Amino acid sequence: MQRGWSQGELGERLGVSRQAVNAIEVGKHDPSLELAFKLAYLFNLPLEALFQPAFTAQDIKDAQGE
Repeated sequence: MQRGWSQGELGERLGVSRQAVNAIEVGKHDPSLELAFKLAYLFNLPLEALFQPAFTAQDIKDAQGE
């Protein structure tokens, strides 16, 4: 969801650095739970919308031998 904020502006709203925002955006860092709640609130999203697993349901089935 676009708000028109720069990474620096978003960082200020969240209380983190621009570099931290960038690291989250590019997938180099996962936000803390507290930061995730702030992001969800700012973007009016459910918390789970911020996280995407690195695996699929098929990966789990394959690991279980199904």
